[in-house]
Amino acid sequence: MAAVESSLPPGTPSAMRNAFGTVLSALILVLIGVLAFSIRLFSVIKYESVIHEFDPYFNYRVTQFLSKNGIYEFWNWFDDRTWYPLGRVIGGTVYPGLTLTAGTIWWVLNSINIPLSVETVCVFTAPVFSAFASWATYLLTKEVKGSGAGLAAAALLAMVPSYISRSVAGSYDNEAVAIFALIFTFYLYIKTLNTGSLFYATLNAIAYFYMVCSWGGYTFIINLIPMHVLLCIVTGRYSPRLYIAYAPLVVLGTLLAALVPVVGFNAVLTSEHFASFLVFIIIHVVALVYYIKGILTPKMFKVAVTLVVSIGLVVCLIVVAVLVALVASSPTGGWSGRSLSLLDPTYASKYIPIIASVSEHQPPTWPSYFMDINVLAFLVPAGIIACFSPLSDASSFVVLYIVMSVYFSGVMVRLMLVLAPAACIMSGIALSQAFDVFTGSIKYQLSSNSKDDAEDNTTTKNAPKDDAASGKTDKGEEVAKERSSKKGKKKEREPADKPSVKSKIVKKKALVLPLETSIVALLLLIMLGAFYVIHCVWAAAEAYSAPSIVLTSKSHDGLHVFDDFRESYAWLSHNTDVDDKVASWWDYGYQTTAMANRTVIVDNNTWNNTHIATVGTAMSSPEKAAWEIFNSLDVKYVLVVFGGVIGYPSDDINKFLWMVRIGGGVFPHIKEADYLRDGQYRIDSEATPTMLNCLMYKLCYYRFVETDGKGYDRVRRTEIGKKHFKLTHFEEVFTSHHWMVRIYKLKPQKNRIRGRAKKLKLKTSSGVSSKSAKKNPWM
Repeated sequence: MAAVESSLPPGTPSAMRNAFGTVLSALILVLIGVLAFSIRLFSVIKYESVIHEFDPYFNYRVTQFLSKNGIYEFWNWFDDRTWYPLGRVIGGTVYPGLTLTAGTIWWVLNSINIPLSVETVCVFTAPVFSAFASWATYLLTKEVKGSGAGLAAAALLAMVPSYISRSVAGSYDNEAVAIFALIFTFYLYIKTLNTGSLFYATLNAIAYFYMVCSWGGYTFIINLIPMHVLLCIVTGRYSPRLYIAYAPLVVLGTLLAALVPVVGFNAVLTSEHFASFLVFIIIHVVALVYYIKGILTPKMFKVAVTLVVSIGLVVCLIVVAVLVALVASSPTGGWSGRSLSLLDPTYASKYIPIIASVSEHQPPTWPSYFMDINVLAFLVPAGIIACFSPLSDASSFVVLYIVMSVYFSGVMVRLMLVLAPAACIMSGIALSQAFDVFTGSIKYQLSSNSKDDAEDNTTTKNAPKDDAASGKTDKGEEVAKERSSKKGKKKEREPADKPSVKSKIVKKKALVLPLETSIVALLLLIMLGAFYVIHCVWAAAEAYSAPSIVLTSKSHDGLHVFDDFRESYAWLSHNTDVDDKVASWWDYGYQTTAMANRTVIVDNNTWNNTHIATVGTAMSSPEKAAWEIFNSLDVKYVLVVFGGVIGYPSDDINKFLWMVRIGGGVFPHIKEADYLRDGQYRIDSEATPTMLNCLMYKLCYYRFVETDGKGYDRVRRTEIGKKHFKLTHFEEVFTSHHWMVRIYKLKPQKNRIRGRAKKLKLKTSSGVSSKSAKKNPWM
């Protein structure tokens, strides 16, 4: 059909209509890009241009280093301000896609005399790439179900709250560019599958390489595409186009992925990649079978197939044996901890509490689906049904995509981000098909009504005619009989495929709905879309735009702003030495390094569980034991976050049990049961002595009774159990305005040995002086 339309003369109405449709689609896509960018600017408008959350501060710091020192210094950068005294090789442990993208944008803008700061570029990188992601969604959905569905899907993705939560202005995290890379890689795969072009296959491998550079979620691509290829082979849909779409991706994509330092040989040694290699062997065996079938006779083909299949099975068994050997040599079966937690949702809570302690690694609740994808949850089933009429390679891929993303989003709330594009694609297909049916029904009903009126008018005009022609009826009957006999002979000569035209007409009439039903359904769809827009704007403005570094709350006396974090980091920056070490829970490591420029013991990279367990053990220990642990790490200041005064729930007291679990996983003397009273976590008078005497309790509730005279914790909604106590090994040096951040300094060690030696020295010196005085001849 596309070839016919492209061959139309330029002056025909169809060509003009196609040209107008192309221009209109381009204009709509531009507006969708503007919408995707502008809806993410509420954080800048309501607050200020600032980096959000925790991980983005590390990415911002790395981008600053890249823009200042260059690419080669970036690859070789050893950061001695993190994970003291171990340090961290930044170039070999970070996914560089986001940093290189923002650094390139900054360099290009400055080279054309647009002097934007690195921070400004980092703040607006995510909104810009959200527009790119919307356009990539249009291209992908267009390959599956046409441009109408593509425009609908792009508009939905531009506003979907799940994606907004990770791409607002200031959310400078890996997902800012990774979602665009994910969708664009899938588009190029479908494009190659539809066209069989080796050019698009090469572009697909390059897009996959960019995805590997950007985010660890690239393993979702390298497992989903092999699953689709295997599905096509099993269902008898193998074609040379499928081979061209898959084989170059595995070869070129794996070679390019191995060039990324953080991935390296993991691209061929870890279990996350083995499925792609196994399917790679299978598709070659299938391709060989199809090739042999085309050049051999049926008898020879049977012999050859037996030989090829037997050889293929032997090769597969050898590969499986090698993979099993590699997997058996690894204590985790060659899987990373996060991958195992996806396959077994209980794995992290049993064996890796550091992964389970992260809130975004928890399973989502049902309301979170309505919050993040809203009405799309009801449109997705309709989109899946539409993909089966008719079922193609492209539509089967998006069905597999939505099924797998629904499963993974149910395991980890963070992966709602992967579900969002799939839900938008399916919903866009459903909306497009529904609009086609409803508008087609209205158009058909209106045209049929106008035809009926015209027929009625013609019958009324012809009714009063004279019956003089009645004499010609005999001749007319004879002519009709002759015509009917000729038609019967023609029908006998026609091929059997001719009635398909009639079936098409019947099928078209079956999709026609009554006029009233179509209008009502169309209005309901418009109302549904309006509700979706209202919810998305509310989520962008209220739910996902507030930066975690600056908190706000509304009350009867107006808006309150809590800027305690930046106040505390500024105090550290101006009142401590450059080489001082600061200990805190790992959540605040990136911010402390980036904003206070001080060395931290642990941070959000969480690569060393033992080091984090050491800090957790110190926080869980009594004051003296904690002082000894921190002193052995050369720590001078300890930072804790406390929300009991203003009601901030994400404080260290609420995270404390995770510190106990992580510390107890490495140091067995720390037991969670010692901090619980009858299985309940309490900080009131019923709390256990171990809880009341641990360092975390003392650092958070020191002088807390002075705030209201009662010591009432507004987060836990109870009075604390131990109100009046003194610190012996730590001294308070800073408490923020709203008591959210408290900083303590380790007291210097009392050198009793040196004092005793000094006393002994004084005694001996006095004894010697007295003896010498007696022996002095001059006295």
